[in-house]
Amino acid sequence: MTTERILVWDLPTRLFHWLLASTFAGAWLTADSERWIDVHVALGYTFAGLIAFRVLWGFIGTRYARFSSFVAGPGAVRRYLWSIMTFRPERHVGHNPAGGWAVLALLGLGAVTALAGFLSFNDYGGHWLEELHEGAASAMLALVLVHIGAVLLSSLIHRENLVRAMVSGLKHGLRSEAIRRPQWIAAGALVVAVVGFWAGAFR
Repeated sequence: MTTERILVWDLPTRLFHWLLASTFAGAWLTADSERWIDVHVALGYTFAGLIAFRVLWGFIGTRYARFSSFVAGPGAVRRYLWSIMTFRPERHVGHNPAGGWAVLALLGLGAVTALAGFLSFNDYGGHWLEELHEGAASAMLALVLVHIGAVLLSSLIHRENLVRAMVSGLKHGLRSEAIRRPQWIAAGALVVAVVGFWAGAFR
């Protein structure tokens, strides 16, 4: 069957991906600076809001954004990893089974990081919350680095630039596998929410 470049990742999913990466990087860089504490906190709130959005979008979003399309059991993950190791990679238009688990782990660690940071900043707990906040953030950074490495490796194995796909939303597939709409309204609402929050936080 002939494949072509089709729309796989909707615009809200792509915006979430790059906004989350940016806010996490910014929060990490400002974590130890008293001068930038307000920026760090604002980034943390934005980060938490993005995670909440992605969880919601995982249930009401387009085909490949939904958890039901990529959350698979251990057997599916083992089969996919074995296919990679034997150089006969399984084809998945959306997230592969291992990538699906990585998404869940990133969302989980992100939620713990944000919640512990919020409670610690507002003096709702002791020093252990600061330790939990820093530990979860460090674990998330490690997972992000593994994720980047896996994306680069998968790009080589599948012979498709997955980073570019998360920018354009386009991947190779059958026309019947494409999503129908980029979801401009949801994407616009996400941008307005983020910009509105930052405008209010620093006016």
